[in-house]
Amino acid sequence: MSVATIYQGHSDNVFAVAWSPDGQHIASGSRDTTVHVWHANSGKCGYIFRGHVNCLLAVAWSPDGRRIASGSTDGTVLMWSAFTGQDCLTYGGHTRFVRSLSWSLDGKYIASGGEFGDNTIQVWNAITGQLLYMRGLQYRNFAVRWSPDGSRIAAANFDGTVQVWDAAMGRTLLVYDEHGGPVYSLAWSPDGSSIVSGGHDAVVRVWDAVTRETQYIYRGHSGPVKTVGWAQHGSNIASGGDDTTIQVWNCQTGAHIFTYQGHSKWVRSLEWSPNGKYIASAGECKVHVWRAEGNER
Repeated sequence: MSVATIYQGHSDNVFAVAWSPDGQHIASGSRDTTVHVWHANSGKCGYIFRGHVNCLLAVAWSPDGRRIASGSTDGTVLMWSAFTGQDCLTYGGHTRFVRSLSWSLDGKYIASGGEFGDNTIQVWNAITGQLLYMRGLQYRNFAVRWSPDGSRIAAANFDGTVQVWDAAMGRTLLVYDEHGGPVYSLAWSPDGSSIVSGGHDAVVRVWDAVTRETQYIYRGHSGPVKTVGWAQHGSNIASGGDDTTIQVWNCQTGAHIFTYQGHSKWVRSLEWSPNGKYIASAGECKVHVWRAEGNER
Protein backbone atom coordinates (compact mmCIF):
# COMPACT_ATOMS: atom_id res chain seq x y z
CA MET A 1 0.00 0.00 0.00
CA SER A 2 1.21 3.49 -0.77
CA VAL A 3 1.94 5.50 2.38
CA ALA A 4 -0.69 8.20 2.79
CA THR A 5 -0.90 11.41 4.74
CA ILE A 6 -4.23 11.37 6.58
CA TYR A 7 -5.87 14.74 7.16
CA GLN A 8 -8.12 14.60 10.20
CA GLY A 9 -10.31 17.43 11.45
CA HIS A 10 -13.77 16.97 9.99
CA SER A 11 -16.41 15.59 12.32
CA ASP A 12 -18.56 13.96 9.61
CA ASN A 13 -18.27 12.44 6.13
CA VAL A 14 -16.16 14.29 3.56
CA PHE A 15 -17.81 14.53 0.15
CA ALA A 16 -15.47 16.77 -1.86
CA VAL A 17 -11.76 17.50 -2.31
CA ALA A 18 -9.95 19.93 -4.60
CA TRP A 19 -6.30 20.92 -5.09
CA SER A 20 -5.22 24.53 -5.39
CA PRO A 21 -3.79 25.32 -8.85
CA ASP A 22 -0.26 25.60 -7.44
CA GLY A 23 -0.53 22.22 -5.69
CA GLN A 24 0.29 23.70 -2.27
CA HIS A 25 -3.14 23.37 -0.65
CA ILE A 26 -6.22 21.14 -0.63
CA ALA A 27 -9.80 22.11 0.16
CA SER A 28 -12.30 19.59 1.52
CA GLY A 29 -16.03 19.90 2.08
CA SER A 30 -17.98 17.85 4.61
CA ARG A 31 -21.39 17.03 6.01
CA ASP A 32 -20.21 18.90 9.12
CA THR A 33 -20.95 22.11 7.10
CA THR A 34 -17.30 23.25 6.99
CA VAL A 35 -14.62 23.59 4.35
CA HIS A 36 -11.10 22.85 5.55
CA VAL A 37 -8.09 24.27 3.72
CA TRP A 38 -5.05 22.07 4.28
CA HIS A 39 -1.33 22.44 3.65
CA ALA A 40 -0.70 19.68 1.12
CA ASN A 41 2.78 18.74 2.33
CA SER A 42 2.20 18.63 6.07
CA GLY A 43 -1.49 17.75 6.28
CA LYS A 44 -2.03 20.58 8.75
CA CYS A 45 -5.24 22.56 8.56
CA GLY A 46 -4.51 26.16 7.66
CA TYR A 47 -8.05 27.51 7.68
CA ILE A 48 -11.64 26.44 8.36
CA PHE A 49 -14.49 28.14 6.51
CA ARG A 50 -17.79 28.06 8.43
CA GLY A 51 -20.11 30.01 6.14
CA HIS A 52 -22.55 27.19 5.34
CA VAL A 53 -25.35 25.85 7.52
CA ASN A 54 -25.96 22.59 5.62
CA CYS A 55 -24.00 19.65 4.26
CA LEU A 56 -21.20 20.48 1.78
CA LEU A 57 -21.19 18.48 -1.46
CA ALA A 58 -18.82 20.46 -3.71
CA VAL A 59 -15.70 22.61 -3.56
CA ALA A 60 -13.72 24.17 -6.42
CA TRP A 61 -10.72 26.51 -6.58
CA SER A 62 -10.66 29.44 -8.97
CA PRO A 63 -7.99 29.16 -11.71
CA ASP A 64 -5.93 31.92 -10.07
CA GLY A 65 -6.05 30.13 -6.70
CA ARG A 66 -7.44 33.13 -4.84
CA ARG A 67 -11.04 32.04 -4.34
CA ILE A 68 -12.96 28.88 -3.46
CA ALA A 69 -16.56 28.15 -4.40
CA SER A 70 -18.49 25.71 -2.21
CA GLY A 71 -21.93 24.19 -2.73
CA SER A 72 -24.44 22.95 -0.17
CA THR A 73 -27.57 20.85 0.11
CA ASP A 74 -29.54 24.01 0.87
CA GLY A 75 -29.03 25.17 -2.73
CA THR A 76 -26.51 27.92 -2.08
CA VAL A 77 -23.07 28.44 -3.57
CA LEU A 78 -20.72 30.60 -1.53
CA MET A 79 -17.60 32.15 -2.99
CA TRP A 80 -14.92 33.32 -0.60
CA SER A 81 -11.26 34.22 -0.27
CA ALA A 82 -9.29 30.98 -0.05
CA PHE A 83 -7.10 32.05 2.87
CA THR A 84 -9.08 34.65 4.77
CA GLY A 85 -12.65 33.41 4.41
CA GLN A 86 -13.82 36.84 3.35
CA ASP A 87 -17.15 36.55 1.54
CA CYS A 88 -17.04 37.41 -2.15
CA LEU A 89 -20.46 36.29 -3.38
CA THR A 90 -23.50 34.20 -2.49
CA TYR A 91 -25.29 32.55 -5.39
CA GLY A 92 -28.82 31.36 -4.65
CA GLY A 93 -30.08 30.22 -8.04
CA HIS A 94 -30.60 26.58 -7.06
CA THR A 95 -33.56 25.35 -5.06
CA ARG A 96 -31.99 22.18 -3.58
CA PHE A 97 -28.75 20.18 -3.58
CA VAL A 98 -25.75 21.74 -5.33
CA ARG A 99 -23.80 18.59 -6.17
CA SER A 100 -20.93 19.92 -8.31
CA LEU A 101 -19.07 23.07 -9.32
CA SER A 102 -16.66 23.92 -12.12
CA TRP A 103 -14.90 27.20 -13.01
CA SER A 104 -14.35 28.40 -16.55
CA LEU A 105 -10.76 28.53 -17.75
CA ASP A 106 -10.58 32.33 -17.38
CA GLY A 107 -12.22 32.34 -13.94
CA LYS A 108 -15.11 34.53 -15.07
CA TYR A 109 -17.89 31.95 -14.87
CA ILE A 110 -19.02 28.99 -12.80
CA ALA A 111 -21.14 26.02 -13.84
CA SER A 112 -23.10 24.56 -10.94
CA GLY A 113 -25.05 21.32 -11.02
CA GLY A 114 -28.22 20.78 -9.03
CA GLU A 115 -29.11 17.27 -8.01
CA PHE A 116 -31.97 15.98 -5.85
CA GLY A 117 -34.94 18.34 -6.07
CA ASP A 118 -33.33 20.78 -8.49
CA ASN A 119 -32.15 19.04 -11.70
CA THR A 120 -30.66 22.14 -13.35
CA ILE A 121 -27.22 23.14 -14.57
CA GLN A 122 -26.68 26.87 -14.16
CA VAL A 123 -23.88 28.90 -15.71
CA TRP A 124 -23.34 32.26 -14.04
CA ASN A 125 -20.96 35.17 -13.66
CA ALA A 126 -18.46 34.50 -10.86
CA ILE A 127 -18.10 38.20 -10.08
CA THR A 128 -21.69 39.48 -10.18
CA GLY A 129 -23.69 36.28 -9.70
CA GLN A 130 -25.75 37.06 -12.80
CA LEU A 131 -27.20 33.97 -14.48
CA LEU A 132 -25.97 33.42 -18.03
CA TYR A 133 -28.26 30.49 -18.79
CA MET A 134 -29.90 27.47 -17.23
CA ARG A 135 -30.20 23.94 -18.57
CA GLY A 136 -32.99 21.70 -17.34
CA LEU A 137 -32.49 18.84 -19.79
CA GLN A 138 -30.88 16.44 -17.30
CA TYR A 139 -32.31 14.61 -14.31
CA ARG A 140 -30.20 14.81 -11.14
CA ASN A 141 -26.77 16.14 -12.08
CA PHE A 142 -23.95 14.38 -10.25
CA ALA A 143 -20.95 16.03 -11.93
CA VAL A 144 -20.37 19.05 -14.14
CA ARG A 145 -16.97 19.78 -15.70
CA TRP A 146 -15.69 22.53 -17.98
CA SER A 147 -13.46 21.35 -20.84
CA PRO A 148 -9.73 22.25 -20.66
CA ASP A 149 -10.05 24.86 -23.42
CA GLY A 150 -13.20 26.38 -21.92
CA SER A 151 -15.38 25.84 -24.98
CA ARG A 152 -17.58 23.01 -23.72
CA ILE A 153 -19.25 21.75 -20.54
CA ALA A 154 -20.13 18.15 -19.72
CA ALA A 155 -22.48 16.78 -17.07
CA ALA A 156 -23.02 13.28 -15.67
CA ASN A 157 -26.61 12.43 -14.82
CA PHE A 158 -28.88 10.03 -12.98
CA ASP A 159 -30.73 9.22 -16.21
CA GLY A 160 -27.65 7.31 -17.47
CA THR A 161 -26.36 9.99 -19.84
CA VAL A 162 -23.42 12.33 -20.13
CA GLN A 163 -24.39 15.49 -21.98
CA VAL A 164 -21.91 17.87 -23.63
CA TRP A 165 -22.84 21.36 -24.77
CA ASP A 166 -21.41 24.61 -26.04
CA ALA A 167 -20.30 26.56 -22.95
CA ALA A 168 -21.17 30.00 -24.34
CA MET A 169 -24.70 29.33 -25.57
CA GLY A 170 -25.84 26.12 -23.88
CA ARG A 171 -26.47 24.33 -27.19
CA THR A 172 -26.33 20.53 -26.87
CA LEU A 173 -23.46 18.98 -28.87
CA LEU A 174 -23.77 15.31 -27.96
CA VAL A 175 -25.34 12.85 -25.56
CA TYR A 176 -23.44 9.74 -24.48
CA ASP A 177 -25.73 6.97 -23.22
CA GLU A 178 -23.68 3.76 -23.06
CA HIS A 179 -23.73 3.35 -19.26
CA GLY A 180 -26.20 0.87 -17.79
CA GLY A 181 -27.54 3.17 -15.10
CA PRO A 182 -26.83 6.49 -13.36
CA VAL A 183 -23.54 8.19 -14.21
CA TYR A 184 -21.90 9.62 -11.10
CA SER A 185 -18.65 11.14 -12.32
CA LEU A 186 -16.65 12.36 -15.30
CA ALA A 187 -13.37 14.01 -16.22
CA TRP A 188 -11.89 15.45 -19.41
CA SER A 189 -8.61 14.27 -20.90
CA PRO A 190 -5.86 16.93 -20.71
CA ASP A 191 -6.28 17.78 -24.40
CA GLY A 192 -10.09 17.80 -24.26
CA SER A 193 -10.48 15.11 -26.90
CA SER A 194 -11.88 12.41 -24.60
CA ILE A 195 -14.03 12.01 -21.51
CA VAL A 196 -13.87 9.34 -18.83
CA SER A 197 -17.09 8.55 -16.98
CA GLY A 198 -18.00 6.18 -14.17
CA GLY A 199 -21.36 4.96 -13.00
CA HIS A 200 -23.67 2.71 -11.05
CA ASP A 201 -22.89 -0.19 -13.41
CA ALA A 202 -19.36 -0.38 -11.88
CA VAL A 203 -17.93 0.38 -15.32
CA VAL A 204 -15.56 3.18 -16.29
CA ARG A 205 -15.78 4.29 -19.91
CA VAL A 206 -13.35 6.39 -21.96
CA TRP A 207 -14.92 7.87 -25.06
CA ASP A 208 -14.39 10.42 -27.81
CA ALA A 209 -15.84 13.80 -26.85
CA VAL A 210 -16.87 14.58 -30.44
CA THR A 211 -17.92 11.31 -32.06
CA ARG A 212 -19.23 9.47 -28.95
CA GLU A 213 -17.11 6.45 -29.93
CA THR A 214 -16.15 4.31 -26.93
CA GLN A 215 -12.35 4.07 -26.76
CA TYR A 216 -11.87 1.86 -23.71
CA ILE A 217 -13.94 0.15 -20.99
CA TYR A 218 -12.43 -0.55 -17.56
CA ARG A 219 -14.12 -3.16 -15.36
CA GLY A 220 -11.84 -3.30 -12.32
CA HIS A 221 -14.40 -2.24 -9.70
CA SER A 222 -16.89 -4.44 -7.87
CA GLY A 223 -19.37 -1.69 -7.06
CA PRO A 224 -20.65 1.67 -8.35
CA VAL A 225 -17.94 4.10 -9.44
CA LYS A 226 -18.55 7.43 -7.72
CA THR A 227 -15.49 9.44 -8.75
CA VAL A 228 -12.93 9.57 -11.58
CA GLY A 229 -9.94 11.77 -12.34
CA TRP A 230 -7.56 12.13 -15.26
CA ALA A 231 -3.92 13.04 -14.57
CA GLN A 232 -3.11 16.38 -16.15
CA HIS A 233 0.09 15.05 -17.72
CA GLY A 234 -0.45 11.76 -19.51
CA SER A 235 -2.96 8.95 -19.87
CA ASN A 236 -3.35 7.68 -16.31
CA ILE A 237 -6.85 7.64 -14.80
CA ALA A 238 -7.92 7.09 -11.20
CA SER A 239 -11.36 5.77 -10.29
CA GLY A 240 -12.98 5.08 -6.93
CA GLY A 241 -16.30 4.19 -5.41
CA ASP A 242 -18.40 1.97 -3.21
CA ASP A 243 -15.94 -0.94 -3.17
CA THR A 244 -13.64 1.30 -1.02
CA THR A 245 -10.78 1.11 -3.54
CA ILE A 246 -9.15 3.66 -5.80
CA GLN A 247 -7.64 2.13 -8.89
CA VAL A 248 -5.07 3.76 -11.14
CA TRP A 249 -4.84 2.52 -14.73
CA ASN A 250 -3.73 3.52 -18.20
CA CYS A 251 -6.56 4.53 -20.52
CA GLN A 252 -4.67 3.59 -23.69
CA THR A 253 -3.58 0.08 -22.73
CA GLY A 254 -5.96 -0.73 -19.89
CA ALA A 255 -2.96 -1.76 -17.80
CA HIS A 256 -3.71 -1.72 -14.08
CA ILE A 257 -1.03 0.34 -12.31
CA PHE A 258 -2.00 0.45 -8.65
CA THR A 259 -4.86 -0.05 -6.19
CA TYR A 260 -5.11 2.19 -3.14
CA GLN A 261 -6.92 0.50 -0.25
CA GLY A 262 -6.51 3.02 2.53
CA HIS A 263 -10.20 3.88 2.86
CA SER A 264 -12.44 1.80 5.11
CA LYS A 265 -15.69 2.89 3.45
CA TRP A 266 -16.89 4.25 0.14
CA VAL A 267 -14.88 6.87 -1.74
CA ARG A 268 -16.86 9.90 -2.88
CA SER A 269 -14.26 12.24 -4.35
CA LEU A 270 -10.71 12.22 -5.69
CA GLU A 271 -8.46 14.62 -7.54
CA TRP A 272 -4.95 14.42 -8.99
CA SER A 273 -2.40 17.00 -7.90
CA PRO A 274 -1.44 19.47 -10.64
CA ASN A 275 1.92 17.75 -11.13
CA GLY A 276 0.28 14.33 -11.48
CA LYS A 277 2.29 12.73 -8.68
CA TYR A 278 -0.31 12.60 -5.90
CA ILE A 279 -4.00 11.93 -5.42
CA ALA A 280 -6.24 13.40 -2.75
CA SER A 281 -9.28 11.30 -1.91
CA ALA A 282 -12.26 11.72 0.39
CA GLY A 283 -13.99 9.04 2.42
CA GLU A 284 -15.29 8.67 5.96
CA CYS A 285 -14.36 11.83 7.94
CA LYS A 286 -10.89 12.01 6.45
CA VAL A 287 -8.88 13.20 3.49
CA HIS A 288 -6.14 10.91 2.24
CA VAL A 289 -3.21 12.18 0.18
CA TRP A 290 -0.97 9.56 -1.38
CA ARG A 291 1.57 9.07 -4.12
CA ALA A 292 0.15 7.68 -7.34
CA GLU A 293 2.34 4.66 -8.06
CA GLY A 294 3.59 4.38 -11.62
CA ASN A 295 2.91 8.01 -12.46
CA GLU A 296 4.30 9.14 -15.79
CA ARG A 297 6.47 12.01 -14.57
